[in-house]
Amino acid sequence: MLRAMDWKLLASTFGVVFLAELGDKTQLATLSLAAGGSSRWVVFAGSATALVATSAIAVVAGEGLSRIVSPEWLKRAAGLSFLLLGLIFLLSSGRPK
Repeated sequence: MLRAMDWKLLASTFGVVFLAELGDKTQLATLSLAAGGSSRWVVFAGSATALVATSAIAVVAGEGLSRIVSPEWLKRAAGLSFLLLGLIFLLSSGRPK
């Protein structure tokens, strides 16, 4: 059964993923591969396919988890995880290695 497109969800998902991917190690690795490779289109196709594959895994896992755990609790756990990781990175960034 086909459902109507949820444009708000599409736009918010695009925005969050787009902003999260800007300047991360994946983008820098792709930049490096494109600079050193002979075909930018092959690098684009490989990186785009990888992002689609990892997104598909996340969607399937999220759908499966939502059958076991309430979506509200999943949102809370994700938010708490982001806060904890941010705090860990913030506190550890000033330490000499």
